[in-house]
Amino acid sequence: MADSDVPRIARRVMELILRHQRKGQRTGDCAHTPCPACRDAHLHRVERYVAAGEPVRMVLPAFPGKSPNTAKVLGVLPDMAERLALDFLSGLTGRIREVYAPGAEILICSDGRVFSDAVGIPDEHITAYQREMQTLIDALPRPSGLGLFNLEDLPELAGLGHDRMREVLTERYAEPLEQLRKRVRAGEETALYRAITRFLFEDGNTPGYTGSRAALQRDARARAYIVIQRSKAWGDLLADQFPGAVRLSIHPQPCGADKLGIHLVETADNWLTPWHSVALDTGAGGFVLVKREEAEARGAELVREGGRPSHYALRAALAA
Repeated sequence: MADSDVPRIARRVMELILRHQRKGQRTGDCAHTPCPACRDAHLHRVERYVAAGEPVRMVLPAFPGKSPNTAKVLGVLPDMAERLALDFLSGLTGRIREVYAPGAEILICSDGRVFSDAVGIPDEHITAYQREMQTLIDALPRPSGLGLFNLEDLPELAGLGHDRMREVLTERYAEPLEQLRKRVRAGEETALYRAITRFLFEDGNTPGYTGSRAALQRDARARAYIVIQRSKAWGDLLADQFPGAVRLSIHPQPCGADKLGIHLVETADNWLTPWHSVALDTGAGGFVLVKREEAEARGAELVREGGRPSHYALRAALAA
């Protein structure tokens, strides 16, 4: 490849990624698609891969485990919601391969083990979820361009208990909680803090919860700081492990940030993810993510595949 082709191809790769950007704002440069500031923040990494003739590596902290609230999800294991997201990610690497032959690799860095104790998901559920995620990835047409990386895949953590793994991560990479609280109070990370608090409140507000809403809200606020602290520690660990990779996020990001927010599946909520929702077949040619209770309130019917709950479908979709 001629050196003069590198910038053009790298820009084309970035354009394909930015078509699915999950934006934190739609003002300034981010009012445009693709956003030039967001593109330029990551372009140099893509250019290095293209210049070397290597697949463009991206890391995506995501797919932690299913919400414990059955008003939002179908169960413990990945279902159609995750399958749709994996199909999208694999398709994205395929589209990149059409414009750049070495293609791209997206390493899904499952963060469930990182903060499972803070979000109320048992570690055995995280293990089952991760195993099924690997099964789904293995079943994708080759080359899928996808891989899975978990906290226990680090050699130095092999053989440690799950609590000790989290302790080591926190000791090595975590920002002090008081420092994080000050930044949130100063207006930094406020949107993320509020979103995580909302998720934790919803996840804890199950039919079996007997406490007050005020107590649950206080608890969710306290745990949100731990989730953000550990998530950032995980991100810093990944930056050390994969220093040249393009960093993706399932959360909306500020314009020009060092991580690029990306949508996985169509959703009306900018923060909703496959592990906090179910897939709903609308009958209009596609799926959308909604909470389970919303799908049922709309009269959708449960669809099973392989003997397991998979997704919901509106009657129009079932009749098609």
